[in-house]
Amino acid sequence: MSQTLYDLTATLNSGKEQKLEDYKGKVLLIVNTASECAFTPQYAGLQTLYNKYKTDGLEVLGFPCDQFKHQEPGSDETIKAFCQRNYGVEFPIFKKIDVNGDNAHPVFQFLRNKATGFFGNAIKWNFTKFLVDKQGNVIKRYSPMTTPEKIEKEIQELLKK
Repeated sequence: MSQTLYDLTATLNSGKEQKLEDYKGKVLLIVNTASECAFTPQYAGLQTLYNKYKTDGLEVLGFPCDQFKHQEPGSDETIKAFCQRNYGVEFPIFKKIDVNGDNAHPVFQFLRNKATGFFGNAIKWNFTKFLVDKQGNVIKRYSPMTTPEKIEKEIQELLKK
């Protein structure tokens, strides 16, 4: 049997192990984030989407990563405080991970293999986004340039299904 997203777990910023199967039946927007990136203001858009659609079944999952020009240098505590203080982030933030290479987190190995990018499956930069439907299927991969607001219509469509 092939692995599904729901077979995986990830560690929340608090240190709690989170089973992704707990998100079954929800639309997921999974993002690799960083606090010192030109795209960091996208946290505001991600939080807006979360506020607007969480009661309809949207979950935004943030995975901090320091693999791109050392733009996420802080500790997990520093990252969480930064997100809350500057962007009012309430959606789940996970422990800092790698998204590429030998130590890439299994969640991102899975996402990359299901939705390759323009130049292959490696993540090219912070704020690459993956949209996942209620059944755990990876629907689409978005470049860091794609703002959360531009994904809203597709999220609305998936929430209706």
